[in-house]
Amino acid sequence: MATFRHLLGSLFLLLLLVLSASTCAFAGSCPPTPWDEIGPFYRPNAPVRGSIGKGYLLSGTVRSSADCSPIPNARIEFWQAGPDGRYDDAYRATVYSDRKGHYRLQTIPAVPYANRPPHIHILVDVKNFEGLVTQHYPKRLAKGAQLDLVLVPEGKEAGKSGGRADELIRPGKGSR
Repeated sequence: MATFRHLLGSLFLLLLLVLSASTCAFAGSCPPTPWDEIGPFYRPNAPVRGSIGKGYLLSGTVRSSADCSPIPNARIEFWQAGPDGRYDDAYRATVYSDRKGHYRLQTIPAVPYANRPPHIHILVDVKNFEGLVTQHYPKRLAKGAQLDLVLVPEGKEAGKSGGRADELIRPGKGSR
């Protein structure tokens, strides 16, 4: 009986080690989302809505780069060119991540314009995290994509964003 208890105890410790190692590996797998240009067509305070068309679903989770934990209530603005290649209010939206950090935007497939490939602009702003401006470049003929948005906590990795957080045009704090 003592051998069985010893074996069971060893298996339990092994399971704890495996779970601990996988948690550490997951925690280290959240590099911040790369910055991309805000572009000349950003306008603050896009309407709050989860749909600006049909044909493409962009979804994902807003996470912290510190530990990959989800970030609830992050404000995410999207803007893109319409089917005619022009930017207008019909193709602007704001969504908020839910309590598990998930977000979802139903939109039209992105279109190219000028010399740019199809893309969707994204701005993320949430308290205690550096702001993020990035772009999503859909794969050709895709009907959607999963895109996690990974933010750096304010004060962490100071300077690694290249000071871009100061360049972020936050809603209500001026605009172009």
